[in-house]
Amino acid sequence: MPLPMIELIQITADPAMARRCDAVAGVRVWVDLETRGKAERQAGRNTFISTHTLDDVARVKAVLQQAPLMVRLNPLHAGSADEIEAALAQGADRLMLPMFTRAAELHTFCRLVDGRVPVTALLETAGALETLPGWIGTPGLDEVFVGLNDLHLSMGLHFLFEPLARGLLDTVAQHCHAQGLRWGFGGMAQLDDGLLPGRDVLAEHLRLGSQAVILSRTFQRPDSGQPWETAVATLRAAEQALALRSPAQVQADRQRIAGTIDRLAADLRRRARA
Repeated sequence: MPLPMIELIQITADPAMARRCDAVAGVRVWVDLETRGKAERQAGRNTFISTHTLDDVARVKAVLQQAPLMVRLNPLHAGSADEIEAALAQGADRLMLPMFTRAAELHTFCRLVDGRVPVTALLETAGALETLPGWIGTPGLDEVFVGLNDLHLSMGLHFLFEPLARGLLDTVAQHCHAQGLRWGFGGMAQLDDGLLPGRDVLAEHLRLGSQAVILSRTFQRPDSGQPWETAVATLRAAEQALALRSPAQVQADRQRIAGTIDRLAADLRRRARA
């Protein structure tokens, strides 16, 4: 029996790239329309600031045959109803709500979507994490995705994977599994890239039963030395191998990875104080 695949999420507004994603099974395409407050939150950090537009939604949707198209909108505000209608009109298959802190915000967003497409809640604030039991059962909610970059900033941490090492994602996983919801977290570099190598991130996705992960910009980097499709195939081979680990191996990897994260976080804290 084939082992289950984690859905790979590729952020792109390029129809040519979207067409390549569409040709590979198990890939979701993400067009990012969030702009409100994002540049201010992430000023000075090497993070993705989207320049995608509403027209990009239609252009990307036009080339997709099998890959679902997710659109991230702005945090809930007075214009959210209009944004939802516009994204749906352009062909969005799934809508994402970012930067909420309270259950009422997610309830309102899901009510406005009204079951027309699945809703992904982007858990990326300390408030959303603290109030998780109060919104996990929101009608219309289909998936929880943990955004580690903004979450670790919201919690005053120094390394984006610290919530993983602290066991906080274990708690999210337990709530999502109990509710029957899809869930995923963070971004992943290529297997041997990143402060925390992509292989270790992938191992933790499998341990936690995650069903979705964002492919980082390293997968599309011109100097990566291999086509996007090859990098994805290499990731899939590693996924199959990691899924065959024994329970003892999974726990040993968990402890080793948490130790790596703790050391990286301590180093970043020392640099911040220097």
